[in-house]
Amino acid sequence: MNSTEPQLVWSDDFDGDTLDRSKWECEVNAFGGGNHELQVYTDHPKNVRVENSRLILEVHREPTCVQGTVREYSSGRVRTKHRGDWTYGRFEVRAKIPEGRGLWPAIWMMPTDDHYGPWAASGEIDIMENKGHQPRTVTGALHFGGTWPANKFVHHSVRRGLWCRKFSDDFVTYALDWNRDRIQWFVNDELVRERRPESWGARPGGHAPYDQRFHLLLNLAVGGHFPGPPDQHTRFPARMEIEGVRVWQ
Repeated sequence: MNSTEPQLVWSDDFDGDTLDRSKWECEVNAFGGGNHELQVYTDHPKNVRVENSRLILEVHREPTCVQGTVREYSSGRVRTKHRGDWTYGRFEVRAKIPEGRGLWPAIWMMPTDDHYGPWAASGEIDIMENKGHQPRTVTGALHFGGTWPANKFVHHSVRRGLWCRKFSDDFVTYALDWNRDRIQWFVNDELVRERRPESWGARPGGHAPYDQRFHLLLNLAVGGHFPGPPDQHTRFPARMEIEGVRVWQ
């Protein structure tokens, strides 16, 4: 084998009957994601569980209290922080997203060490986000620049035409290929966007903030500034399903 070929360094196919806590932290908080979201995140099996070799992140409409805060919805969010942290690599997540106004499934990455300062000075990489009322469109983005509110971002959309199946109809592989000189996004192995250091304002010859280690996050949010609130047509419970996660370096 060519030693320059990427090697699989981390993976989870969710083959057991419980979440592997050596790979994933199940977050419990009522912060609203900093986006005025409407859910609390719990570690209850109704919100986060492994079922039929899939990770299930499921949102329920029911008053739930976490850390003294009561919100109308409960949901799930997991991350690999201090269990899987990488500088550069190819990251693949095969997932099926829900449909419905106010739902916000996301596959993304955050800096583990905040080397350049608080959000978004140390960066954020959004591999896939979706507004639940737009099931034919997914987006990707980079967040960077100064600390909020002096932050900046660049983003892109991937759209399926009316003659195609919706993203919510199938399991889709969302991937990110990240190295020193560029960041690429893929949907089902098709390259959909590429960004280079000048896109995120790096100094000539530099790569900051995307030259530090990042970790993966998977979550299903409700409401917030991105999708807006649910309406009377949004069905609950709703779920995001993940068949597998792989990292190559």
